[in-house]
Amino acid sequence: MIKSTESIGILKRKTITWLWLILLLSVPIVLWILPAGFFDNSKVELCPSKLFFDVECFGCGMTRAVMHLHHAEFDDAVYFNRGSLVIYPALVLVWFIWAYRSTQKIGIIKRKNTVTGS
Repeated sequence: MIKSTESIGILKRKTITWLWLILLLSVPIVLWILPAGFFDNSKVELCPSKLFFDVECFGCGMTRAVMHLHHAEFDDAVYFNRGSLVIYPALVLVWFIWAYRSTQKIGIIKRKNTVTGS
């Protein structure tokens, strides 16, 4: 009985990891399909700094800037937020790490065995 419960747990974790990997792979594709200016004319203010104090913070415009960088529109990205030139590569790096680790957990990419010995 214990082994079957363990195998169900492993199956659930693999399923969740597969769903996570599918989500990871689909988000950049969806963002490429959307036009670069998709978030430019939004009337919704989500930034608390902007909502309560009418002051732009360092993150204001980051979504729009990252979307323009994703479409290789560098001038527009810098116009919306200069910090995107640092944030976007960091996001891409984190994305690659998550995707790589997910493929390792599923078994698509084999993990390297470390040899421990005396």
